[in-house]
Amino acid sequence: MPFRLLISLGLLCALLPLHHGAPGPDGSAPDPAHYSFSLTLIDALDTLLILGNVSEFQRVVEVLQDNVDFDIDVNASVFETNIRVVGGLLSAHLLSKKAGVEVEAGWPCSGPLLRMAEEAARKLLPAFQTPTGMPYGTVNLLHGVNPGETPVTCTAGIGTFIVEFATLSSLTGDPVFEDVARVALMRLWESRSDIGLVGNHIDVLTGKWVAQDAGIGAGVDSYFEYLVKGAILLQDKKLMAMFLEYNKAIRNYTRFDDWYLWVQMYKGTVSMPVFQSLEAYWPGLQSLIGDIDNAMRTFLNYYTVWKQFGGLPEFYNIPQGYTVEKREGYPLRPELIESAMYLYRATGDPTLLELGRDAVESIEKISKVECGFATIKDLRDHKLDNRMESFFLAETVKYLYLLFDPTNFIHNNGSTFDTVITPYGECILGAGGYIFNTEAHPIDPAALHCCQRLKEEQWEVEDLMREFYSLKRNRSKFQKKTMNSGPWEPPTRPGTLLSPENHDQARERKPAKQKVPLLSCPSQPFTSKLALLGQVFLDSS
Repeated sequence: MPFRLLISLGLLCALLPLHHGAPGPDGSAPDPAHYSFSLTLIDALDTLLILGNVSEFQRVVEVLQDNVDFDIDVNASVFETNIRVVGGLLSAHLLSKKAGVEVEAGWPCSGPLLRMAEEAARKLLPAFQTPTGMPYGTVNLLHGVNPGETPVTCTAGIGTFIVEFATLSSLTGDPVFEDVARVALMRLWESRSDIGLVGNHIDVLTGKWVAQDAGIGAGVDSYFEYLVKGAILLQDKKLMAMFLEYNKAIRNYTRFDDWYLWVQMYKGTVSMPVFQSLEAYWPGLQSLIGDIDNAMRTFLNYYTVWKQFGGLPEFYNIPQGYTVEKREGYPLRPELIESAMYLYRATGDPTLLELGRDAVESIEKISKVECGFATIKDLRDHKLDNRMESFFLAETVKYLYLLFDPTNFIHNNGSTFDTVITPYGECILGAGGYIFNTEAHPIDPAALHCCQRLKEEQWEVEDLMREFYSLKRNRSKFQKKTMNSGPWEPPTRPGTLLSPENHDQARERKPAKQKVPLLSCPSQPFTSKLALLGQVFLDSS
């Protein structure tokens, strides 16, 4: 069992605080705001527990409570802040007791990490104040949406909120988070083409598609992922029905010999015959809906690319069987390893362990440097870049470890569980069935039922506990509203969420025409836009 890299990574996790001498994403001097945001600490916190480093988990929780402040003048990606910060805090909150952290009375319905997650999420709510209910891509954590912010957002940046926001609503009792996430999901559903596909970028003010390339990769990927995971987490048949309809269109128009290409969303004609490394999540998603045969065939296609280069290039030209110019790098992405973990849990096929072994050996041989594991700048000659993405710690390491650790608590089959008493009654936690958000932060689905009184059960709650919880919920310290943004208001579009069965009526509704502000930067070609994905903090230039 190749634990050499995993053990060294466990030690690496003790060095999570970002080094203040490290360069910025473009090689420039670091921005101090990045460090106050403690992104890497939050993003990798639950990895510590999964790897068994309980003491470090406890230490980092204390560091976060003492140092994290979201009242900073920083332009943050709404998408990245949600999946990394909100998702990371929610996961750590729900795992705190298992990690030996002393939790406060009322947990999991209260707690410092939960309040931090709520505060971070409230900073994102101004982005959803658009005529369509689809959010802007960037928000200033101190001032809200900048007046000159571009209205063009990628599809994934609109449809990747339901897991975190529904969990937050369930734990806090505030429905606003789940409401805005559902509205955004439904507006995308209503905007699909007549052949059932969605494009890559859309104008959130007008609802018009700006980039009409349809596929399963960058800019779209986690929208499909969250329809499935949201359906499982919330037991929501409508979300699953939506995904299954998309899945039919994807198979009909984008699949060729178990590869998935990019096509024009209205015509279905091929626009880019490439495989992107981000698409490697798809076999894992297929396994969640029980489509194992198709998942394995596609996985094996992707695995051949890995064996060709010792990693997955960002873009791979399928007809030519080689990398695409300026897309030859591999930033140690987790998607293929993620799919291997899911498929191995479903099938036990040893081929999947071989991929895990190859990944460990490749990363250790090519990427290991004195201060961590470096991004591979070019897979053709294995040149390295002077950076390590936080998703390497949050996702790649975690999925590799879980692939080789069948007894990890994450894989619990329900044979063991914990019973906790909440202000709303008795609650079962830790029984398994964890739902990973798109940044690999596990959410315990049972927790969503701990902090609400179900009408059919009519739990009786003691008056003292009700009063205690009410005081906790109304603590003004953690209910700060975004400066200059005003309280959140629901979108001006009709609020009724429509199921796939009556979507035709929804298509007839057109958002009111509005003057669209000019883009704050020159329009870029589609491939250039893809290169921007993953940037967490954006400057104002």
